[in-house]
Amino acid sequence: MRRLVFFIILIISAWPVAAESHSAWFFAVLSDPQFGMYAKDQNFAQETANFEFAIANLNRLHPHFVVICGDLVNRTGDRAEIAEYKRILQKLDPSIPVYSVAGNHDVGNIPTQTTLDEFHNAIGRDYYTFTQTGILGIVLNSNLIRSPQGAPLAAQQQEQWLEKTLANAKSTPDRKIVVFQHIPYFIHTPDESEEYFNIPQPTRNRYLTLLKKAGVRYVFAGHTHKSAVGVDGELTEIITGAVGMPLGGSTSGFRIVTVNGERLGSTWLCFGGVPNQIDPGKPILTQCPQ
Repeated sequence: MRRLVFFIILIISAWPVAAESHSAWFFAVLSDPQFGMYAKDQNFAQETANFEFAIANLNRLHPHFVVICGDLVNRTGDRAEIAEYKRILQKLDPSIPVYSVAGNHDVGNIPTQTTLDEFHNAIGRDYYTFTQTGILGIVLNSNLIRSPQGAPLAAQQQEQWLEKTLANAKSTPDRKIVVFQHIPYFIHTPDESEEYFNIPQPTRNRYLTLLKKAGVRYVFAGHTHKSAVGVDGELTEIITGAVGMPLGGSTSGFRIVTVNGERLGSTWLCFGGVPNQIDPGKPILTQCPQ
């Protein structure tokens, strides 16, 4: 009898851990496949190899969804590069939703209504929302934020849409708001100097204030072709390195983001360090530099 009681107590004590592990899940963030960058638009053989390797691993690991944070191609509007991106993306298991983000190479460093229309026709919307398991994902066209002068009306419409979307999100406070875009607001600190790889001030401050006021805690970006993490109060900005050509001594790969209740953690996986499987309730073991 004493053994039976001990066994029951053991099961009950283990239950919270098991339940928490069962409820945990994960999604994947990629950035900068940038077809054509390696060979300066002469071909995209290396990008094809990289992206196919990433898709094969994602099919095996099976995240809840995938977000690709911009610079899908290297040359704006290049039909061959766009076609190759879309061809390989179709190999992703259709049960895994995928969300593409507009990068500066996709719509131009200074977007125009023409480049925006071309993106809409080739890829889809450049800003939108999606919902997944307690998350409201907000996808933004950061190129309109950084350089609105070529399409001022589109930039204004996006900002107004974002304000309305964040206001409406207050009706479901139990849903975490996560923002996905290409160009980060900052790389390390919110007061860092303006450069090519971040959003200039005071635009940066305006958007950060808007997001933090709405309770946004996570922003995912790309653009730098190497991973980084920056913090502004309770907001964390996570920059994902390139699935295509890396820069700054980085390696090619993608990011896994685990969601466990209110906890959200992320791990950069270089192509040489992708694990055989992922238990989102446990730390991800990898040999990749973070």
